[in-house]
Amino acid sequence: MQSYWMMMTDTGTALDLRDVPVPTAGPQQLLVRMRAAALNRGEFLLAHGLHGEPGRWKAIGMEGAGEVVAVGPGVTDFRLGDRVMGRCPGAFAELAVMEAAEAMNVPPALSWEEAASIPLTFLVAFDMLVLQGHLRAGEWLLVNGVSSGVGVASLQLGKALGAHVIGTSGSAEKLGALAELGLDVALCTRAPDFAPAVMAATGRHGADLVVNTVGGSVFAESLRSLAFEGRLATVGYVDGVVRAEIDLEALHAKRLAVFGVSNKMRTKEQRAAALPRFVAEVVPLFATRRIRPRIDQVFDFAQLADARARMESGAHVGKIVLRTADAS
Repeated sequence: MQSYWMMMTDTGTALDLRDVPVPTAGPQQLLVRMRAAALNRGEFLLAHGLHGEPGRWKAIGMEGAGEVVAVGPGVTDFRLGDRVMGRCPGAFAELAVMEAAEAMNVPPALSWEEAASIPLTFLVAFDMLVLQGHLRAGEWLLVNGVSSGVGVASLQLGKALGAHVIGTSGSAEKLGALAELGLDVALCTRAPDFAPAVMAATGRHGADLVVNTVGGSVFAESLRSLAFEGRLATVGYVDGVVRAEIDLEALHAKRLAVFGVSNKMRTKEQRAAALPRFVAEVVPLFATRRIRPRIDQVFDFAQLADARARMESGAHVGKIVLRTADAS
């Protein structure tokens, strides 16, 4: 079977499409014929540490959707032919192994491409907004870098939860494209200068929850944007800035909470722990089309280099998806 591998170097990434043996589903695992897999920018960024050690090849892809073609020992919840989606190491391949504990049934209304866009991005948004962020209806949510995959998912989930959403982006065109998803306030900026506009939009209240997908360059400004007892989630640093100052006076006086969101150091049991709530509370929103994954562009399996180039150009709004050759 064919599988994409990547090696990180000091100057970039090298991709290789290889013929490799078909993997075997071990205990509590599924072997899935991949129909679509979504790109995640963090996998291609050196600072995020998701690609393995520099100079070493690694099978890549982090989330996808497809059909179960084999079940490992101990699997009771899935059968051959089931349509599943989930986190899936090595997802840029014709077949890949998925942990049964991290697999979800694909609602009939979803295409393969839509299903592949959900598992990682929306689970991260669920972690930020619900599990750690405790976002409530009527609160203000600020999403920095709102046009990214995680940013759009946070916008969509935030609106479904009844929040008012403010989004920042350096592109007025991207912000305009998100109006149909319910973006309440669009701030066209890449600079750390948005706190006054956030305060004005919220009647001097501030943002109850900030999702920072950008990184350290906007961390201090995000902190300044927070309301009393506000929460700040850091989910990435595409700006490459991994250090930032913290205003301890504001942190103390306003009773702020700052937290990170990453799966890098979590065990598979920890990653799977949120799935029952996600399946119960969020998956029905996809099934009823209340939330429809925002797909920027779909590329054929042979075009991973082109898909990566689009992602790294920053031109996309939402998710970029790789479709296998026989997806239908």
